[in-house]
Amino acid sequence: MAYTLQEFCRDSHDILAGNVPLQQRIDAVAQKLGDLLLEADFVASTFSADTPPGRRELFHDPELDFYVLAHVQEGGKRGSPHSHGTSWAIYGNATDLTRMREFRRVNPDGEEAWILEQTGEYDMRTGDTKAYGPGHIHSTEHPQTCWVVRVTGTDLDQIPRYRFRKLRDRVLEKT
Repeated sequence: MAYTLQEFCRDSHDILAGNVPLQQRIDAVAQKLGDLLLEADFVASTFSADTPPGRRELFHDPELDFYVLAHVQEGGKRGSPHSHGTSWAIYGNATDLTRMREFRRVNPDGEEAWILEQTGEYDMRTGDTKAYGPGHIHSTEHPQTCWVVRVTGTDLDQIPRYRFRKLRDRVLEKT
């Protein structure tokens, strides 16, 4: 039997309303998102070759304030390091490849400029998901057009969050 967006949203609500630590809850939602992304009917009803680049809201839970968003990412796009502030986000690939990089700040919090060190790099493919807790710094790269579903703990455009600034911040090169 197919797993639907409606079932995913209900399951996510139940998981997120639980009492276990946040990272365990968002990891469990990420696992459910992976199941949804492997459903051909869900992918076909959410994306198509003529879906324009950008973001669409698929669901908003008004009680817990989480969102399920569909993104068409253009090929050749590489994002800068960022965090989701006090919120969290789960990324999941419906098609193709997203290259993820993770970072940590290595200089004192009181300094205006941030110095980041890359701590990991991996590729996410169809059905792969990753949950990032509050304050986790990462970046995305899409070598080709990619369909992505993201679940966020709130409307991220409404909260302060870290965004890499090329003229002020820097990333240490791996040696």
